[in-house]
Amino acid sequence: MNIKTQSSYAPPPSIWEDLKAEIKAAAPALGIDDIGFATAEPFLYLKNILQDHRDKGYESGFEEPDLDKRTIPALPSGETPLSILAIAVAYPSKMENPPKSEPGARRGILARASWGQDYHHVLREALGKLEAFIRERVPDAVLESMVDTGVLVDRAVAERAGIGFSAKNCAIISPKWGSWIYLGEMVTNIPFPPDAPVEEGCGECTKCIDACPTGALVGPGQLNAQACISYLTQTKGFLSDEYMTKIGNRLYGCDTCQIVCPINRGKNWNHRPELLPDPEIVKPLLLPILELSNREFKEKFGSSSAAWRGKKPIQRNAIIALGNFKEAGAVPKLTEIVLRESRPEMRGTAAWALGRIGGGEALAAVEEALLAEGDNQVREMLERALDKLLKREEKESDEQAGGGQSGN
Repeated sequence: MNIKTQSSYAPPPSIWEDLKAEIKAAAPALGIDDIGFATAEPFLYLKNILQDHRDKGYESGFEEPDLDKRTIPALPSGETPLSILAIAVAYPSKMENPPKSEPGARRGILARASWGQDYHHVLREALGKLEAFIRERVPDAVLESMVDTGVLVDRAVAERAGIGFSAKNCAIISPKWGSWIYLGEMVTNIPFPPDAPVEEGCGECTKCIDACPTGALVGPGQLNAQACISYLTQTKGFLSDEYMTKIGNRLYGCDTCQIVCPINRGKNWNHRPELLPDPEIVKPLLLPILELSNREFKEKFGSSSAAWRGKKPIQRNAIIALGNFKEAGAVPKLTEIVLRESRPEMRGTAAWALGRIGGGEALAAVEEALLAEGDNQVREMLERALDKLLKREEKESDEQAGGGQSGN
């Protein structure tokens, strides 16, 4: 097929309808669980939403800054884009035989979207196969694939293409697959007939908004990324005491708003071996993470999408998790960090964790660290930890005294 002759000799629509049907039939063999077709018209409604999001300070900072690029589909060749193909690949929501997290062997957790092989590679491979499939039939087609780091808004494309509906938790929910799906897209100059959007929606349900640990879901389909735990776990540097408490034992990402979704209930996809979780990677022991060199970190986590920010955020989050577990067995390692670690955010986080865990050893470590600490922010965290430890010690002393009097 020579699509460059469209302007003079436009082929009958049935040719593109037939190719679309052929692509849909071949999709599973190409590594694609769902595929939809949309027009490449600008997403005019989206620009004001994105601008409002920016004005309120809700952006994560990971987004493409040019709103025109995010809302106006384009092809690098300068040709006019006529269609967008949206793809979805389903991933697991359950782990078989997960290891237990228990005193002395506390574990963190990675969000499901980082289980198995890095989804960027999985989606790029699927889109590469899709490109080859199309080029065999339309050699001069112009095709531009995007995965996550592309400029268009994945969810807006997927919604228009009929993959699913845009949910209150800001995910795309497929009637079949739920929200446990990775999204990618391909812009082309082939005039495919578009699919109809999904008519279903969330209805009156607000479980995701109600369950969000930090209140980051500020309204239906509105996310303050700056408060989202998924975003916070990927940042580098210091976190507030409040956010550290709410992170729990999450090392990367957060699944709360998807776990509580009634549409996701019972949905678990394990048909792709490359996406199945290794329990020791996705629910790892916390203390060994603090000992990892860069090379060891890459060896352990390098195949996961959780590795893209490097080991620093994961190690900081491991300290947070140990503090939230109040793991007394971590005090020696946390003492070493608060006294000798070169990274201020690690020292400060260790101070916070020691304040959470409590006990004489933790108190001694914090007092010693305060004598030598030169970083103002770390000093503030040490002072807050010391205050908490002293109050706890005083309370315990009072309780013991009270118990002794009542026994006389």
